[in-house]
Amino acid sequence: MRKTFLNRIFTSKVALLYVMSISMLVSFSAWMSLLNNFTIEVASFDGSQIGILQSLREIPGFLAFTVILVLAFVAQQKLVYLSMLLLGLGTSLTGFFPSAMGLYITTIIMSLGFHYLETLNQSLSLQWLDKKKAPIILGKISAVKSFTALLVFILIYILMNYLSVEYKYVYLIFGGISALLAIFSWILFTNFKETVIQDRKIRLKKEYWLFYTLTFFAGARRQIFVVFAGFLLVEKFGVDIHNMVILLFINSILNMYLAPKIGKFISVFGERISLRYEYIGLVIVFVSYAFVENLYIAFALYVIDHILFAMAIALKTYFQKIADPKDIASASAVSFTINHIAAVFLPVLLGLVWLYSHSLVFIIGGLIASISVVLSFLIPHNPEQGNETTLVKIVK
Repeated sequence: MRKTFLNRIFTSKVALLYVMSISMLVSFSAWMSLLNNFTIEVASFDGSQIGILQSLREIPGFLAFTVILVLAFVAQQKLVYLSMLLLGLGTSLTGFFPSAMGLYITTIIMSLGFHYLETLNQSLSLQWLDKKKAPIILGKISAVKSFTALLVFILIYILMNYLSVEYKYVYLIFGGISALLAIFSWILFTNFKETVIQDRKIRLKKEYWLFYTLTFFAGARRQIFVVFAGFLLVEKFGVDIHNMVILLFINSILNMYLAPKIGKFISVFGERISLRYEYIGLVIVFVSYAFVENLYIAFALYVIDHILFAMAIALKTYFQKIADPKDIASASAVSFTINHIAAVFLPVLLGLVWLYSHSLVFIIGGLIASISVVLSFLIPHNPEQGNETTLVKIVK
């Protein structure tokens, strides 16, 4: 019975999706949760330097389209394992090089593994999951990712608050876990064959223009949150590493509970309504960030911001419904590049704006979210191939 249970796990595509997500979150949660305090307390970064670092972190995301070129020589599943190894290596080395140049280099190594893994994760999820079940399963995977992040935050809190473990060894521990997961997965999981042969060419398709556009603005908004929301708490309100970890702990608890419900909500009400709610909520949150003066309100905004981004599942399932199955790998890679176009230059530019005005950074985020609200009205109630946007019906 035990062998049967293990065989079911290691021959399950969904199980591998869970492992991929866990590996990704183990390293990235540790890297991100420590970053603001590590760069300020140990590396003495200012707003401009953190902007440069975050822009460098997004360059591999901008080059995500190269996944398609690599897939001409390496199978998707093997590239997943190599990406997990690279992510683990970059994270493990981070704490040992607390200079600007050292952090820039280790960040690029970590980010290359992370963005390749994230691209492949999305591609394989949309290839392997049934369209009707995809929002629900993706919601459950999101909950598992939050649980993984929660365990990471608890362990970081214990290691640093009670055991006084240095930053560099904390990075080493969690990066090492991701690397070990890659090795065990490579050895134990079945080699799954492609049910639909994927197009290995890099191309933009006009049918997917709305998906590409919403992806671009999602990337821009995400950068403002990832780079500057946490930095605001540390720089403006003096939040220390222990309180930042507690805040991330709360985010994970809420996401564990809400992510499956969000998946069900998307399944019932559709992508059009779900994305509209997300974008309207983000407009309110970003404008509130711009003028917040109370620490506890800032905490609340950070939590709400995090929850709203969980609704981004709807953008993935919208694409799954309108895409030709053979385009999923190619379009996923291209969409990740589009997602990171703004990410390459926006943190540097907004890092300079930050030195002038914290509020203006978040007002820009609110304007970007407002554009997304308008575009969400172009998503059909029942998106599918041939019915990608409401403009299709108007043209016909």
